Amino acid sequence: MSFLRRIPILNTLFFNADQRSAKARINIVGLFGLQGLNSLISFIQVPLVLNYLDDERYGIWITLSVILGWFSLFNVGLGNGLRNRLTEAIARNDIQKARIYVSTTYVTLGLIFAGVFLLFLGANFFLDWASILNASSFLSEELGKLALTVFFFLCAKFVVGLIESIAYAKQEPALAQGLSVTGRLLALLGIYLLLNFAESRLLYLGAILAGVPVFISLTLSIIIFRTRYKQLRPTFMLVRFSELGFLMNLGIKFFVVQIAAIVFYQTNNFILTRLFGPTEVTPYSVAFQYFSIATLGFAIILSPYWSAITEAFVKNELGWIKKTISKLKLTWLLLLLLIAGLFVFSDRLIPLWVGKELFIEKGLIISLAVYVSLNTFNNIFNAFLNGVGKLVVQMYRLTIMTILYIPLTLFFCDRFGISGIMYSMVIFEIVGVVVYQIQYQKIMNSTAKGIWNR
Repeated sequence: MSFLRRIPILNTLFFNADQRSAKARINIVGLFGLQGLNSLISFIQVPLVLNYLDDERYGIWITLSVILGWFSLFNVGLGNGLRNRLTEAIARNDIQKARIYVSTTYVTLGLIFAGVFLLFLGANFFLDWASILNASSFLSEELGKLALTVFFFLCAKFVVGLIESIAYAKQEPALAQGLSVTGRLLALLGIYLLLNFAESRLLYLGAILAGVPVFISLTLSIIIFRTRYKQLRPTFMLVRFSELGFLMNLGIKFFVVQIAAIVFYQTNNFILTRLFGPTEVTPYSVAFQYFSIATLGFAIILSPYWSAITEAFVKNELGWIKKTISKLKLTWLLLLLLIAGLFVFSDRLIPLWVGKELFIEKGLIISLAVYVSLNTFNNIFNAFLNGVGKLVVQMYRLTIMTILYIPLTLFFCDRFGISGIMYSMVIFEIVGVVVYQIQYQKIMNSTAKGIWNR
């Protein structure tokens, strides 16, 4: 290790920094490698799935995944609530309390999603998915089976996926990302096998993409709780439903934020399907994933800081937080160069990526570039506010915007076509820039009162 200290840049980044910053930077390096692999998986997966399915089935798959993902709301923010409360308990070295939080959250989510799946099982018999998705009627039976299969694995995912929240709370996001990447990598292998050895069926694709990551996450969770996180291993003996109030006090706030996230990010595919048909979901989805290069890259950098900010705030180390936010702002300025490059070369890079010509309106590309620029900036302050648990202003802002979002989006789509799908999101991000700046300054200057400090 001593020879690494003699390398100037490594000494500055990792060894000549406080322990919290060094740990965050080490995780960032690991995350870039893992997210690089994750991005590679995504970029390989899109053309593979497009070749396995026709445009209609691809649009159906994307839209159905989004609709079923809405049911993630039933976790009422417990995953993120656990993340913050667990970080606080670990910062205070209260391992018994930490195990209580972990055990209680696992059992609670298990009960919630078992009930949700049983309700969906009954309701699915009466749902005509072909009509809901504006799809060809001959797909109705297959879509019913697909919906049930994917929903089962989605429910399981929200329980077994808690290991990732625990890894984030331990300020080890690289481990959380490693779990996700492993599942996606094996799912990609499954898609490749489908493409070469199986007929084109949505049911097969859904079982692979939804099921494989769940089995991998469950297996690795068992291993990790027997080794690395042995002190935090959940047990029925430590379940304390009396602690749910404390967990859900913060969790409910995250729940409201999740509702807004679903409205903003996951209703667009459904709106496009209903207004323009499933085939029009494909260009939007591809363009959105194309710009996600910038979003994901910046998310890697931000990832370790949520829980690190929680720890620093608990210990009243505000100077460290201010310095960190300033550095993240400078990093965001560099990110704008990447976004500009993606915009300028989109006509060449998108066809090269998906392996075929795909018409995407220029207005959609422009609005996506603007949205991603604003969204990544706001994510700096989302990480801060999530870390310190001051979510009420964010809740109010997002609640108002959730009510207005769909009517505004329908209006813009009616006036501007597919390009209008992003206009509401751009407006809301501009509002976020103003509101989050005000709250951040108030909290850091110890002048936050009322809703600004809740």
